[in-house]
This record gives sequence, structure tokens and C-alpha cells, in this order.
Amino acid sequence: MDRVALRGLRARGHHGVFPKEREEGQTFIVDVVLGLDTRPAAAEDDLAKTVHYGIVAEEVVDVVRGEPVDLIETLAERIAQSCLKHEGVQEVEVCVHKPDAPITVPFDDVTITITRSRV
Repeated sequence: MDRVALRGLRARGHHGVFPKEREEGQTFIVDVVLGLDTRPAAAEDDLAKTVHYGIVAEEVVDVVRGEPVDLIETLAERIAQSCLKHEGVQEVEVCVHKPDAPITVPFDDVTITITRSRV
């Protein structure tokens, strides 16, 4: 399976379990790796036979900006399901970064990574 990766997609969302997170929001960063067969697109040099990663990027950002959820696990699942709606995408890996998580000790990042497939 071939891979198309989108790394560092940024959007402001209002996800989290604490009222401050819901009210003020924060930046989330998303990495998406789409698994698909790109041979038909390459053979015919045809965008219609692959996934349009620009559209996928916009949809991922829309999910982050959309309806708030408590957990980044839930956010990652919603993003994965959005990606799998694209016909050629057989598998997706989603990593959601929450660099401004409300943690009381120094840290670089908090992430959740999930993999989902059609089968």
C-alpha cells in the first residue's frame, strides 16, 4: 500500500474536559497518513484516480474546528472516519498533537495516534 502524508495541519479547536479549554480553545496539530494504491493515478497521471490531499486537509481542519469533544481520542476517531470516506483510502493513521494541554509540569507535546482501515 502506498502512503500519502499530510503533516502539521493546524487548527484552533475547543476540545478538552476543562471549561477553560472549551471557552478559550487551543491549537491542535494533526498528522495524517493515508494508505491507498496510487498505481492507477500514476499510470494515467490522473488526479481523479487518487486522493485529493488538499480536500482531505480542509476536511481535517473542519473536524478540528467543529463540534467540541472531551477527548483527543474522540477527535482522532472523527478525523479518521472523515479520511476513510474518500473512495481510494483503505487505511489511515491519525496523530493528534495537543501541545498546549493543561499539564502542570514541563512537556513538549501530548499526542494520540490511531490507525483505522476499511476492513
